[in-house]
Amino acid sequence: MTPVPDDRLPLQIEQLWIYPVKSCAGIRLAQAELQQAGLQWDRAWMVVDARGEFVSQRELPRMALIRPAFKLGQLELTAPGMLPLHLGLELDDTVHRLEVRVWDDRVLSWDMGDAAAQWFSEFLQADLRLVRFDPAWRRLSSAKWTQGIEATNRFSDGFPLLACSSASLAELNERLQVTGQQPVGIERFRPNLVLGGIESHDEDRLAELVFPREEGGEIRLAPVKPCARCVIPNIDPMTARSDPAVGDLLQTYRQDRRLMGAVTFGMNVIVREGLGSLLREGQAGWGRWDAWDD
Repeated sequence: MTPVPDDRLPLQIEQLWIYPVKSCAGIRLAQAELQQAGLQWDRAWMVVDARGEFVSQRELPRMALIRPAFKLGQLELTAPGMLPLHLGLELDDTVHRLEVRVWDDRVLSWDMGDAAAQWFSEFLQADLRLVRFDPAWRRLSSAKWTQGIEATNRFSDGFPLLACSSASLAELNERLQVTGQQPVGIERFRPNLVLGGIESHDEDRLAELVFPREEGGEIRLAPVKPCARCVIPNIDPMTARSDPAVGDLLQTYRQDRRLMGAVTFGMNVIVREGLGSLLREGQAGWGRWDAWDD
């Protein structure tokens, strides 16, 4: 095992997650390929309304009940009371292209057809379509936070990866239980990387995450922006029911001055080195401390 320098913080990847369809359920993986826009297949598809605007659990909490799986070269989507929807992974040049909007970005995408549109519209009771990100399109993270590095995204909210620590979740659950509430799972926060071996919210103060590669060299990831939280952590991913307890509690101790007092949990992360490498659950590495003034 590669020794960790004395001035750095040992850590490991405890969990790896991807969310193939933005705002639907995730898939926990043993390993995942690191690409320029994040982990392979993460947020590659998105649901949009009749105007091409993205929708999420914020408006449609039942999206949490739509579960993806990769089977026999297809993306399979299941939901209560619905027959499975199967989508091929190969792009077809004959597919209709559609301009859509995710937050302030307008991007070209591939429309997944009427059958997919009907499936989502029926389950979510709205006029919806499913689109896939066009890999030829360049959607960049905010240069204000990336220090000028061009970090590309698919349909994520704005950055290639999101990292949280298991210790941060443990602290939240301890606080919830003190107030008589039930503990919650990390799924509510929709991270790609769940980090272990560090203290609660150490991820806020790390400037870099480094993982040695077996074939030599390093994977280098940079946490660049605290992740501001909306109502989605209030939604139970198993039932799609919302309860304000999580958000109300976070409001009492997670207001972040870096985002003018917004409630934050976890860090948005960009890729600096290691494209094409595999990240694995259990993979050991280290973090380099940031210079944030506490």
